[in-house]
Formats: sequence, structure tokens, C-alpha cells
Amino acid sequence: MELTNQQKYWITGATSGIGRALCIELAQLEHKLIISSRNAEELGKLALEYPKLIQILPCDVSNNEEMAELFSTKMPTLKNLDGIFLCAGVCEYIDLPKFNLDAFQKAVAINYLGTVNSCAAAYPLLSNSVSDMPNKKPFIAGLCSMSSYLGFPRAEAYGASKAAMAYFLNSLRADIGDKIDVIPVYLGFVKTPMTAQNDFPMPFLISPEEAARGILNKLTKRPLRINLPWRLHAVLGTFSKLQRLWYQTIIPRMRRSRNVT
Repeated sequence: MELTNQQKYWITGATSGIGRALCIELAQLEHKLIISSRNAEELGKLALEYPKLIQILPCDVSNNEEMAELFSTKMPTLKNLDGIFLCAGVCEYIDLPKFNLDAFQKAVAINYLGTVNSCAAAYPLLSNSVSDMPNKKPFIAGLCSMSSYLGFPRAEAYGASKAAMAYFLNSLRADIGDKIDVIPVYLGFVKTPMTAQNDFPMPFLISPEEAARGILNKLTKRPLRINLPWRLHAVLGTFSKLQRLWYQTIIPRMRRSRNVT
């Protein structure tokens, strides 16, 4: 992302993974940042690295009451934002035959409703930064997942919440896209604490730093969506057109057990 002038961004999920990598990349470009997560201590440590550029705003994106008054109560003097990066997320796997409703509720609360809460909180501030210049509109960039392209084993909770997130962002674009760019970022496997729990092969795995740089580079052109890495996007995009092959040939090899009762 070119540093044409100093901008002001809000980043959720800022203390680890892609959120943290985005913080560092943007701070090095001397943008002003408001960073959020539930971990106030880790936010403080990150802010100490760039004290003139980073303000911390601890919050839980799944807390409806807190998010409804987030900026009005904790940063009442803040008047505008040039963009937001929605990086807060959680991965919950389902091991059938148990349908773990708590896992479903947690994934939906953070990945989907947390996105809604964040957009609602930031919308008035983004609206104050509206520009008529091409590629200079304020933006919403949300970290979605390529898991929503097709059904994956054990991903009933995670994939569904990310699919809901992506649809929400696309629908939001239909309503506000003339003034605010809304860009879903479809990610494959990124080496983060969230994917560290995975005990299966992760093709085309990239680092958080690679993901952050890729997102920022593509954002300069304000695409309708960002796909990272492109090779996994191409593979899954092909199988989304060949779903019988996916479910009959590929998926059986990915299942932990062929005998779910």
C-alpha cells in the first residue's frame, strides 16, 4: 500500500496472526492505527513498539452491548476512519456424531456477528471520510475464508460462519458501495495460532506477513474481492464447478473416519 498521506485505520484481532502482521506493516508506513482484541496486555505491548502511531481499544466483538457504544464511550473525540480491517476470528471444528452447539454459537458470535458489530460501530466514522476520488473511498476489509467455497470435513461451524460473514459483506457492498468500498478477503491456509491446531496437510501455506503484504498490495486497486493465495483459490474454484468430483473423490480421502454414526 502506497503511503500517499497518513491514514487512520482500525484493526480488530490485532494481537496475533494476520491482524498483528497488518498492524506492523501499516505502522511501518506511518499510518495511525486503532487496534483491538480482547487481550489488553498484548495490545499494550504492540502499541509500545509504535507509541506515536498506535492507540489501543480493547473490546470483545461478540459483545453486542459493548460494541454498540464502543467509540462513543471509549473514543468520543474520534471523528473519522479511513478503513477497517476485520481480523477477529475463531476456528471451531465439529466431531460428529456430536453436534457441538457451543462451538457453532461461538463461531457465529465472533466470525459473523462480530463482523456485523464491528461494521455497525465503524460505519458513522467511515461515513465521515467519504471521498469522490477513485480508490480513495474509505473501506471495510474482512478476513473471510476459502473454506466457504465448498464443504470441508469438520468445518460445519467455522465454514458456515465464514460464509455468512462473506455474504454479509457482499450484501453490505450492495447498500453502501457507492460511498464505502467493502472487500471480502478470501484466505487459504495461513500459519497462525488458529491454524496451529490443524493436524492435516495445509497446501499453499503462507505466513501472516505474506498475507498482510498481499492484502495491502491488492487493496490499492480496490478489487471486489481478494483471494490469497491465488493457487489454492484456483484449485478450489475449479472444484466448485466440479462438485461431484470433489465430494465423491477428494472428500473421502480427507475424512478422519468413513463410519460416522
